[in-house]
Amino acid sequence: MKKVLTFSLLLILGLAASQMLPGLLGEGYAAFRNISTTLLYVCLSFIMINVGREFEIDKTRWRSYAADYFIAMATAAVPWLLIALYYVFVLLPPGYWGDAGAWKENLLLSRFAAPTSAGILFTMLAALNLKQSWMYRKIQVLAIFDDLDTILLMIPLQIMMIGLRWQLFAVMLIVFLLLWLGWKKLNAYNLRQEWWAILLYSVAVFGITQVIYLVSKHFYGEQGSIHIEVLLPAFVLGMVMKTRHMDSPRERAASSGISFMFMFLVGLSMPLFIGLDTSSAAGAASVTGSQPMMSWGVIALHVVAVSFLSNIGKLVPMFFYRDRKWSERLALSIGMFTRGEVGAGVIFIAIGYNLGGPALVISVLTLVLNLILTGIFVVWVKKLALRTYTPDVLSVAE
Repeated sequence: MKKVLTFSLLLILGLAASQMLPGLLGEGYAAFRNISTTLLYVCLSFIMINVGREFEIDKTRWRSYAADYFIAMATAAVPWLLIALYYVFVLLPPGYWGDAGAWKENLLLSRFAAPTSAGILFTMLAALNLKQSWMYRKIQVLAIFDDLDTILLMIPLQIMMIGLRWQLFAVMLIVFLLLWLGWKKLNAYNLRQEWWAILLYSVAVFGITQVIYLVSKHFYGEQGSIHIEVLLPAFVLGMVMKTRHMDSPRERAASSGISFMFMFLVGLSMPLFIGLDTSSAAGAASVTGSQPMMSWGVIALHVVAVSFLSNIGKLVPMFFYRDRKWSERLALSIGMFTRGEVGAGVIFIAIGYNLGGPALVISVLTLVLNLILTGIFVVWVKKLALRTYTPDVLSVAE
């Protein structure tokens, strides 16, 4: 619970700092922003490698995972679409309801609500001695598939944002090769997995993606550059590692420290919106960025509404697994309410496309609210799960 509250606090502190530092640093802010962005990508890569390391499935039974994948995909898609509809039809004036640019921006920005925070959830449920329950094993599969679906769907969304160019076919080829490698070599390589080793891998992943971007930019200009986000390469690198659980106080402290830094840096990366005339801001290049800022009371109401929609959308598993009791299915669904680093990463990527305005502020504060509520969600899951908890080994095959 302390970890979750720390996430929320650091995200808020970073958000506050993002509004003060441009004025305090003046011309030096650009250099500071470049350094903080680099650190953020390295931290995001570190987190995604660890998410990939959790991806443990029996490839001989791959067909049995098909239903789980589609349930996870629906669980990610429903809150995403609900919030996209809310952002367009509630936050935007009617004149933008049929605007293609408004739709593609909000489809990208609202994707933050799709991923479940696998790391936070697994840690908390394991601490409640539920690792042998059906619910824990099933949510482990769904949460990882949930994150994977988010990563994969970011690719066509980014294609929508920058248009169809030959460079995108190169990106799609790289994505296909990465997915093929991840599946073919799943848990195959016995690499070092101490926190410092994973941090070095994270720097390497970010460095490789940057080299590809800079080389393509040199030859074809900014518009023709090949930009590969670190999400998928880092995730696949984690997949191909032979999983070894490094559970020591030092490992936990280092991993938590990097996650804490990431959440602060996400808040720090927010564009200036307090006291800014958005119609003349850089973000005005986008539909979302050109919208006038709302009062804090109105924003708070929207945060509550968006949080409600995102969590209602996560109840999809309730309608499946009918051989299990409703309390288990409800516990499974509520467990998917948790949000964390991957959702914050989506918000950061959206910022890179100049998406801003009240929708961005609402997205960040919704993430903060869900982080604060995570402890309540987990206690709720515990109460429901313990009603029918039986640590049987027979349900492993389910």
